[in-house]
Amino acid sequence: MIRNPNDIQEGAKKIRMLIAGYPGIGKSTLALSAPNPLHIDVDFGIDRIEPRYRKPYIQPQSYDEILGDLTPINLQDFDTLVFDTGGKLISLMSLWAIKKDPKYGQRDGSLSLKGYGFVGKEFVRLMDYCFYELQKNIVIVFHATEEKDGDNTRLRIKVEGQTKNNVWEPMDLGGFVEIYGNDRTIGFSNCERYFAKGTRGISGIRKIPALGPTSPNDFLTKLFAEYNAKATAEVEQNAVDQAAYEAAMVEGTAIIADIVDADTANAAMPKYQAIKHALTSNKELGVLWNKKIKECSLFFDKVLKKYTPAPEEAKEAE
Repeated sequence: MIRNPNDIQEGAKKIRMLIAGYPGIGKSTLALSAPNPLHIDVDFGIDRIEPRYRKPYIQPQSYDEILGDLTPINLQDFDTLVFDTGGKLISLMSLWAIKKDPKYGQRDGSLSLKGYGFVGKEFVRLMDYCFYELQKNIVIVFHATEEKDGDNTRLRIKVEGQTKNNVWEPMDLGGFVEIYGNDRTIGFSNCERYFAKGTRGISGIRKIPALGPTSPNDFLTKLFAEYNAKATAEVEQNAVDQAAYEAAMVEGTAIIADIVDADTANAAMPKYQAIKHALTSNKELGVLWNKKIKECSLFFDKVLKKYTPAPEEAKEAE
């Protein structure tokens, strides 16, 4: 079904987000600040989270167990799926893939080249299933690892082989968590230090509020609400711009249609110049105006500042 983009209900959009950072920096607690989360604790690290910030969780020991747990009936009370960590999730996928077909593995138990490709595709399939079919927000947590590039140290997500390319593909947002002084921050813009991802005006470095005894753990809940508010505003603004564009095109084509000679062209100019353009209406109407002027064999005299019949030599050159 072909749909009008102005009909998109962006306010209800679910969000896919990647969080990366060093161990112990509070990534899991941050991830669990998302709306109504289920903690998929494949790293078995829930005991490292302060009890007041813990959420309902599962601790699957195999990828088959994850697939068995992620069903519409089991997840009807949750809005967000938090995979903690993505590296461990891909490790379980790798064991599952090799068990499924030995050609995906090597003698030492690691993935073959075909195995990496298969696991990468399965990761994207799982993210698509959780997002499109289960209709859940997704937050996936990764440990960061340091890579040396000459004198520079870069942060990258800790994941095996080429699957790191598949990890970023479906994400709407991706941020690295770091500590500056006494503040925890998350960066959503690419820089020399790390790769990140920001959309809908979510960009730059943002401070993560410190959690006190009575403060709610709701950073991502507020961030997701901001994301969707900006998405809704974009759709509303696009509808306004589209209406203005259509009005400009109707007005402009009517003015151009009335041009038959120099007198009507000169009379049309003030009305044409008064059109309130939107989107590409100025460019499109300009093409139509010039075409009509040429069809009527008119010439704009820069001295007289008006249209006159084109000189005979100009007509012959055409």
